[in-house]
Amino acid sequence: MAEAYFTVLIFVIVGVAFAAVALIAAALLRPYVADPLKRTTYECGMDAIGTTEIKTNIRFYLFALLFVIFDVEALYVYPWAVTAKSLGPTALVEMAIFLAILLCGLAYAWGKGALVWE
Repeated sequence: MAEAYFTVLIFVIVGVAFAAVALIAAALLRPYVADPLKRTTYECGMDAIGTTEIKTNIRFYLFALLFVIFDVEALYVYPWAVTAKSLGPTALVEMAIFLAILLCGLAYAWGKGALVWE
């Protein structure tokens, strides 16, 4: 039992070390320009007019979230479809429940008008 935890600990240490080394290397290797002009807002070569903050419509985030949900669904369905014959009828029922839940979510989003682009 201890060997399994040791393996997980090694993976965690290697993951943290990899992230730390990447961040440190990026900090050391990036070019540094002390010019204050580099820190100004850039807008097509012209001086910015008004505020540079743009309020993005929530519809963009909703579309992105729906895309991610159904993209992840495809990641679960594909491996299941490859091994469906060897998994048996229990896996078929479980996948049908999973797809029914996602279909309910799609119907809800459709009913709320989330898929209508104006």
